[in-house]
Amino acid sequence: MDNTMNATLRYAVTAPNPQQLEGIKKLLSDKFEGAPIDIQCIQDPEVGGGFIVTCGNFEYDWSDKGRAKQLRAELNTIKTGLGTTDTGRIISMIRDKVENFELSVKDREVGTVSWVGDGIANVEGIDHAFYGEIIEFEDGTRGMAQDIREDHVGCILLGSDKGIREGSRAVRTYKEAGVPVGEGFIGRVVDALGTPIDGLGEIKESGYRAVEERSPGILERQSVNEPMETGILSIDTMFPIGRGQRELIIGDRQTGKTSIALDTIINQKGKGVICIYVAIGQKASTVSKIIQTLKKNDALKYTTVVCATAADTAPLQYIAPYAGTAMAEYFMYQGKDVLIVYDDLSKHAVAYRALSLLLERPPGREAYPGDVFYLHSRLLERSSKLSSDLGGGSITALPIIETQAGDVAAYIPTNVISITDGQIFLESDLFFAGIRPAVNVGLSVSRVGSAAQTKAMKKATGSIRVDLAQYREMAVFTQFSSDLDETTRKQLNHGDILMELLKQPLEHPLAMHEMVIILVAVGAGRMDDTPVRKIQEYKEKLITYFNTEHLDICKEITKGGDLPETLRRQILEAVDKFNSEIEVQ
Repeated sequence: MDNTMNATLRYAVTAPNPQQLEGIKKLLSDKFEGAPIDIQCIQDPEVGGGFIVTCGNFEYDWSDKGRAKQLRAELNTIKTGLGTTDTGRIISMIRDKVENFELSVKDREVGTVSWVGDGIANVEGIDHAFYGEIIEFEDGTRGMAQDIREDHVGCILLGSDKGIREGSRAVRTYKEAGVPVGEGFIGRVVDALGTPIDGLGEIKESGYRAVEERSPGILERQSVNEPMETGILSIDTMFPIGRGQRELIIGDRQTGKTSIALDTIINQKGKGVICIYVAIGQKASTVSKIIQTLKKNDALKYTTVVCATAADTAPLQYIAPYAGTAMAEYFMYQGKDVLIVYDDLSKHAVAYRALSLLLERPPGREAYPGDVFYLHSRLLERSSKLSSDLGGGSITALPIIETQAGDVAAYIPTNVISITDGQIFLESDLFFAGIRPAVNVGLSVSRVGSAAQTKAMKKATGSIRVDLAQYREMAVFTQFSSDLDETTRKQLNHGDILMELLKQPLEHPLAMHEMVIILVAVGAGRMDDTPVRKIQEYKEKLITYFNTEHLDICKEITKGGDLPETLRRQILEAVDKFNSEIEVQ
């Protein structure tokens, strides 16, 4: 049986001499396990200088263009990690690299495009690509191997498909898809590939991280024990979030989901937390408003915005949250705390469904592919609090999911609820009734709970959740009753005051000591004589009073993180003095 391999050698002007041909035959024979090689030489002016050898699915590029491309890639690696003040060092290293440059003999597996459209390209002839590998097309566009089959590889395109046609060449790069990471991305707006889109110039990266990384193992983690304060009274008291936790924000559209995430980012000012906001499938105008809100509150300087708008292709919307997580991991493994917001994963699942159907994967429930659960689990599992041996850094995730008519039992909501460590459920009826944030106390939960609260917050919170639950039950049974006893009337009034206290305007997060003071005062009944319509005004005046007249109490709560009985008495004495000084209408 003849197992001779046929090879093609293309040259521009001068054909290789017999010695060169023998050397090429030996190289190819070693590659294909000693098979005899038959080389056909073809003159091709497009090669330029040198020559290109093709054998089977593999290509060896010894052309002038290939040499230049390889040298350019090596010179680019020199620039990484060097500052603008290292000009002399850069010149020296470039001169050394050029003088001692040797063309490495590397084969490249080459295929051809059999079908392209809607951000997808099917490539035939590439037999050894791995999942997530970058495939480069002849027009410079890059794709990511997403569907490995016997007869072709399905690639999602990370750019326009206008320059790709049926029959276009595609080459393996042997590199995993990744994004640039580094300190330079803080305060910037980038696309899903890490390219700046804010018009502020190039970003100097510190390295690259794969968009798909394994999540930390059990021994690499530690329990969540530090608070990630949102500054929102209703959340920090009843559903506290810890650093390293994954807390889902879920609700219908236009119920304030993004507002809670933005308030949490704004509340991290001065706390050493780096924030990453990932916009998936949002309108560009909406993202622009969010960026303006962050700028206005001086929060953009510690935030990176990763943006894949509704105008971007499905592959870019699919890869955006993984790219944002890779940027977050860079800081986490340096021992820093990161907050990442995915807004929203419903649109992410829709983008993945579009990709999967185009890749001809079988549809399942609601036309989603069977691995849509794995899509989000492998993303959210990367958020954790690392062990002390690994620096103790953390990624806290706030994924957002949009429901239809409050249906939390739908496919994607139930998937993400089972992956996360709790959820904050926002209810439309509460929102339209003016209770904002519209947090449903019954359906919301934090599985980390008081482990993520300071001692002061634990003690001050007391029985607020139970009081609210009792108030709601009582309000239902007494709404048609006209004759109420004094105890019931007081309990209903106390509940009305609690509900009013939990209302909070946008972009006004509260400090931990302010929450403790409010909770101590209301828990001791010091606000029960205040008319409900005046509660918000009373709250603002009380906070201002403590921040100006009783700074010592505020500092003791913040620094000590505890609420001993002596400090509680001091707070109540100050509240009594405040009540005697103000005149409430």
